[in-house]
Amino acid sequence: MATPAQWIAGARPRTLPAAVAPVLAGTAVALWEDGAVWWKALLALAVSLLLQVGVNYANDYSDGIRGTDSDRVGPMRLVGSDAASPRAVKLAALGSLAAAGAVGLVLAATTSWWLVGVGALCILAAWFYTGGSRPYGYLGLGEVMVFVFFGLVAVIGTAYVQTEAFHLAALWAGTGVGAFACAILVANNLRDIPTDTVAGKRTLAVVLGEDRTRHLYGLLVDAAAVALVGVALTTTWYVLLALVAAPPAVRAVTTVLGDRATGPALIPVLQQTGQAELLYAAGILAGVAVGVLT
Repeated sequence: MATPAQWIAGARPRTLPAAVAPVLAGTAVALWEDGAVWWKALLALAVSLLLQVGVNYANDYSDGIRGTDSDRVGPMRLVGSDAASPRAVKLAALGSLAAAGAVGLVLAATTSWWLVGVGALCILAAWFYTGGSRPYGYLGLGEVMVFVFFGLVAVIGTAYVQTEAFHLAALWAGTGVGAFACAILVANNLRDIPTDTVAGKRTLAVVLGEDRTRHLYGLLVDAAAVALVGVALTTTWYVLLALVAAPPAVRAVTTVLGDRATGPALIPVLQQTGQAELLYAAGILAGVAVGVLT
């Protein structure tokens, strides 16, 4: 039986900034539009965190039963290390996703019922990333789905449940946050190219190869910077406070493109990219707050 510490590690807490960042950015847009509803923002945060934990456990379960995690370079996996049974991890994944759905129902009931369909798509995307007979994460589509669901959908959705309207600023913010979230996955899959190739897991990194994957990582960080300009043009230039994300982002890009790190040496890049994403979103929120007050 896995210990509580192992269950926490299996939830991969270092990935949680990718769940917090879109809620911060979406709430920033709502605040700029004078429509921030803080209890809805907190519910959106709960949904995002539960989905992130759910997808982490689901990946642990699905990759574990396929044997993909038998030779891990990254953090410990519950099923792959035999710390927990596949059934227990599957139940943890389904429980987290069900809890996300329950909280999402509250948001839908207080906003618009068509959001139930969006929530259902989010849950299905979380499960079938590595689950099912043809998981899209094994077909090179993981980055696309992360960009869509942990970027565009999460940011635009957070803004919408508070303002009940769509805003161009949310699209720009979702693009920037999604680019960082996507970069985290690219760095993760860059690290795992050797083991994923052996396991038959055709991630986008495996398809592109090492060199192109490194350049894709750099392009995604650049895309986040360009998107920040879009946010500034549609809200306030104070959102350039989000450039506080530059130091960890530059360190990560240097490791990936300059040092051409491989294997375990890429693990710090995941943390730095997560930090950059969180600082990026927090900077947008802080900048909007300053802009509203001045």
